[in-house]
Amino acid sequence: MIDNAVLIKQGAEARIYIAPFLTRKAIVKERFSKSYRHPILDKKLTARRVTQEARCLHKCRRSGLDTPVVYFVDIENNTIYMEYVEGKTVRDILREQSDDESFKSKNDEMANKIGMALANMHVADVIHGDLTTSNLLSRDPTGSLVVIDFGLSYVSILPEDKAVDLYVLERAFMSTHPNSETMFASILETYRKKYKDSGPVINKLEEEAENEV
Repeated sequence: MIDNAVLIKQGAEARIYIAPFLTRKAIVKERFSKSYRHPILDKKLTARRVTQEARCLHKCRRSGLDTPVVYFVDIENNTIYMEYVEGKTVRDILREQSDDESFKSKNDEMANKIGMALANMHVADVIHGDLTTSNLLSRDPTGSLVVIDFGLSYVSILPEDKAVDLYVLERAFMSTHPNSETMFASILETYRKKYKDSGPVINKLEEEAENEV
């Protein structure tokens, strides 16, 4: 049991709490055991996922990506204590906006930030695994783009794995934000410019799009 914790979300893999950590307000991610697995195997697999998530967060920060700061990793209890980020999700920001020119300018700026974030992440060879606009935050008060929820993340140098990240985000835009094709094209443009090895990744993404036709 996490002291003074407030449960804010529960998914298929973990519970998310807000709790104090020393003098800070923190997000605590607790992965839970799977009863259908052998206890020894389950403990090893869960510990590996906790460690992998913390390492991916660290690699991304070293690459220049804004992610929550990891305060403490408790392998024994399958928990990660990390920074609580004040801000609003890109999903909510886009849903609140209208179609006038001032919002178009803001969307262009947001697209540039997202493209930069994806480039920094893939330079570090980190695959997020669940890129949606709900996992992108605009940090208060700076407006820096923060990528969160690395629960499915892993390390890979393969262009097809990186293309899957882009594909998942593109589908998230299409399903959640109508008429966002121009914005996603701007995201890819920035990604191409900032990630010098993006060519094979974009090719894989285009191949996937062609297969759907």
